[in-house]
Amino acid sequence: MERDDAISPPVSPIVTPSDLDSSRLRSQRLLLLVVRLLFLVLLVSISMLTIAGRQSGPLEFRLQTFLGVLLASAAVGTIVIVLDVMTPNKRLSSVVGVYLGICFGLLAAVAVSFLIDVVANAMGGIESTTSIYLGVSKATLALVFCYLSVSVVLTTKDDFRVVLPYVEFARQVRGIRPLLVDTSSLVDGRIEDVGRAGFIDAPILIAEFVLEELQRLSDSNDRQKRLRGRRGLDVVTNMQQNPFLDVAIDGTRPPGVGVDAMLVEMARGQDLRILTSDLNLRKVAEINGVTVLNINDIARSLRPASLPGESMEIELVKAGEEPSQAVGYLPDGSMVVVQDGGGRVGDIVEAVITNSLQTAGGRMIFAKLADGDATGPADGTARPDPGNPASSGSIGRAATSQPKATGRGPKEGGGNSSERGRSPRRKSRRD
Repeated sequence: MERDDAISPPVSPIVTPSDLDSSRLRSQRLLLLVVRLLFLVLLVSISMLTIAGRQSGPLEFRLQTFLGVLLASAAVGTIVIVLDVMTPNKRLSSVVGVYLGICFGLLAAVAVSFLIDVVANAMGGIESTTSIYLGVSKATLALVFCYLSVSVVLTTKDDFRVVLPYVEFARQVRGIRPLLVDTSSLVDGRIEDVGRAGFIDAPILIAEFVLEELQRLSDSNDRQKRLRGRRGLDVVTNMQQNPFLDVAIDGTRPPGVGVDAMLVEMARGQDLRILTSDLNLRKVAEINGVTVLNINDIARSLRPASLPGESMEIELVKAGEEPSQAVGYLPDGSMVVVQDGGGRVGDIVEAVITNSLQTAGGRMIFAKLADGDATGPADGTARPDPGNPASSGSIGRAATSQPKATGRGPKEGGGNSSERGRSPRRKSRRD
């Protein structure tokens, strides 16, 4: 007999967003280290070759000259690298930025070299010994200017429209402007349903810091936050598998404190639209001139998902404002106020929706219990109190609980059934 576990496929390891972030960060650090070492080696090599090429013979290239050039070029390269390390907000974004940075550096080096030659000629001409050091200085300045130009272009590419009015290094958005999704819209989950129906034709961007916030919610000690975080991550996974949606994870991390501030800065810098259900984020984004689409506004313009008369199962998590009320939450975060549920906090009950209210801040649903004696009238009137003898419900139960009469009831005037309802005066006259 063959064993089932012998043919079972190997289980692939689960890659989390934090693992991807750490791997990408290690790759960037390794690439930056290689670039810095290459810059230092080129600086020292070019300086040594320039001086060695100006010597008339190999014996004139002494050890003192070799050590002096080596230490000087290494010191200059170290200073430049230290300055670069002190400004860490630099990233390789495009080949065009590197190319333009090198061009700017070479132009600056040519201009400074021309000034150096003019000053040297004015001071009495350029001798053979002086020309050697002038060549080393020009080569060093060319490398320094190229390096600094590339670094500045890549770091401040989004602000270059002020320096070069006809060149803009910001990301160009063609066609429909993408939607930048925030945490609240992912936890809400309705964007997945709208996308599955094929109503979203714009590209969807999800920032990495939004995924990090969802992961923090998933690891929270609070049960409600943990469920919302996991729901948001599931929505992201389902959206990536949806063939009707163009979902991309953006690793841009703009300056700012907090997820909302980074979302606004990212949308403003890349000309994006923010999709959210957070009213406060909407106000802040509109103040900064960012276009915002509120999911609650879309839901308000459509028919509500919860209609009066429908039943739902919901967990009552806390007491309401009134002693007879209890509050529960739907998976999308909508609050449900259940009448007559004050004593059922912590239970999963079946409730009947009586009304719903959609506002810019979210959706609020009003319901009543539908199990057992807690079921009230469908028109929303007050439920009878069984402990009150004067209540309509108690009177009705008292009337219906009386035993049935087995004999014939009393007759008026003691006559037969045919004389029932006749006037006594007519009967006396007939007698």
